[in-house]
Amino acid sequence: MGETTTVAVLGTGTMGAPMARNLAAAGHDVRVWNRSRDKAEALAGDHVTVAASPGEAAADAEYLLTMLHDADAVAAVAPGALAALPHGAVWLQMSTVGLDGSRRLEAIAAEHGTTYVDAPVVGTKAPAEQAALTVLACGPEEVRAGCEHVFDAVAAKIVWVDGELGGTRLKLVMNSWVIALVEATAEAISLAEGLGLDPRLFLHTIADGPLDSPYAQMKGAMMLDREFPASFPLRGAEKDAGLILEAAREAGVDLAVTQAVRRHLARAVELGHGDEDMAATYHSHRSS
Repeated sequence: MGETTTVAVLGTGTMGAPMARNLAAAGHDVRVWNRSRDKAEALAGDHVTVAASPGEAAADAEYLLTMLHDADAVAAVAPGALAALPHGAVWLQMSTVGLDGSRRLEAIAAEHGTTYVDAPVVGTKAPAEQAALTVLACGPEEVRAGCEHVFDAVAAKIVWVDGELGGTRLKLVMNSWVIALVEATAEAISLAEGLGLDPRLFLHTIADGPLDSPYAQMKGAMMLDREFPASFPLRGAEKDAGLILEAAREAGVDLAVTQAVRRHLARAVELGHGDEDMAATYHSHRSS
């Protein structure tokens, strides 16, 4: 494979747009498509061509990269893109779609004779912009080196996971921890306020100690300021919590914490905060 790789990116939202920019900055030939064309047009420039359809984006591409909201969104565009891919191309499915969704998409890839690499990412808007994501990948040994050539443009770390849909399985584990941490931070801050304490005392007390977490400090600061610019939209976190619970039921694991977290995330969405950062789950504790 030459120095320049052609990558078709379907989905140029919060994550897909910076990933496409970083692929182009690394010298790859990037073809982008998005259902709302204006988001794709904003990327047009050196090494980036805006396509009118998924099939047009995928034509002559060596890699198809999907970064869309859910399995339904990916499944709606995948057939047209896969039909246009040349023989030997690889599908890098990097959206978070859960186990059932991943199996569904893997079956679509098989129908088109395309190699499927299950490769969701850990990280939100800022890591995506900084090319500092962590890719959790699962795919055939013979395509891994080529995939890493693409992943290196968007990620600081690549973790290969063996077994069926290993990337998605690990992503669900990682997200279970992330949403629990954010919810615990919201709960502690809300309790401090309810007890008449300055909630900053909580973050100050854990700072630089064994209980501290940069993520808790970052999300906690959003809660204190009541400002929630979306890095990981709350609506997406609620969707992911559902995927985690589906996987847990299949695995025979009781995730009582995730069940409670999902209720709070859903409540915050109902309160109108779905497009804000997941830290806006704070509102579900402070509204009665």
